[in-house]
Amino acid sequence: MEIPEIPNLIHYAIPFFAATVVLEVILTVKLKLEDYEFKDACTSILMGLGNVAIGLFTKGLALGVFYALYNLFHLFAIPFSWWAWLILLFAEDFCYYWFHRTSHESRLFWASHIVHHSSQNYNLSTALRQTWSGGFYTFIFWIPLIIIGFHPVMVLVQMSVSLIYQYWIHTELIHKMPNWFEFVFNTPSHHRVHHATNPQYLDRNHAGIFIIWDRMFGTFEPEDEKPVYGLVKNIDSYNPVKIAFLEWYKMLDDFFTSKTSLWNRLKYLVKPPGWRHDGSSVLSSDLRKSWEESNKMVK
Repeated sequence: MEIPEIPNLIHYAIPFFAATVVLEVILTVKLKLEDYEFKDACTSILMGLGNVAIGLFTKGLALGVFYALYNLFHLFAIPFSWWAWLILLFAEDFCYYWFHRTSHESRLFWASHIVHHSSQNYNLSTALRQTWSGGFYTFIFWIPLIIIGFHPVMVLVQMSVSLIYQYWIHTELIHKMPNWFEFVFNTPSHHRVHHATNPQYLDRNHAGIFIIWDRMFGTFEPEDEKPVYGLVKNIDSYNPVKIAFLEWYKMLDDFFTSKTSLWNRLKYLVKPPGWRHDGSSVLSSDLRKSWEESNKMVK
């Protein structure tokens, strides 16, 4: 099977990203929807550039691991055919859903993913606020595709397609798409929920391209109340280095300094963000449950 050269789709998309960010700034100011936060946007863009630069290494790392596993064992020899790309579109998105959901439910993965949620604004520049550390290990969620028999080049290309798709949904300028589209695909409305700190919105709508996974696995929440963006406890900094590594520092500090058993200290790596060994945990699920109970009392 002839293997095509792997295209770097993200690099090709950078001019489009830049042009649309500028267009959104103009529209936002013209429509007077809000004051555009230029410092925040600059931080997001710097983090995006850092992600691309680091990605030159991490993409190679992922590709090397994928090739090693593919050459060692794969169930089927899946060709570079249109039907294979169609299947991969859904299969890759399924893997993305579980990666994204785990990134909210396990602190080890949240330590890198928190970067993307650290902005208290929601616009196209927010989509560029990407991790500097996640690329070193999060690719493990796509290994099942390699074992099934999808070629490493196919998997990496589809991962890039998914990331590019998710760019346009980071905006408040689009209210709702047609109902059929909202039912099947991830949209600005669905993703605004995902970035919100409102209790009922926490850890919801983990979709990449297709919102069907959230509907199937019970993590879907429609946009109703106006979203409040950011983190439950915001970082409040425009420093890219601090945003990139603060949660890593806090997690490792909990692991090394907590006066408890090794077993409990290991839980600081795998339990959800906010978990404490002394029982003082306040998790996203607790905040959501408290909101649900208070909402029932009001009704």
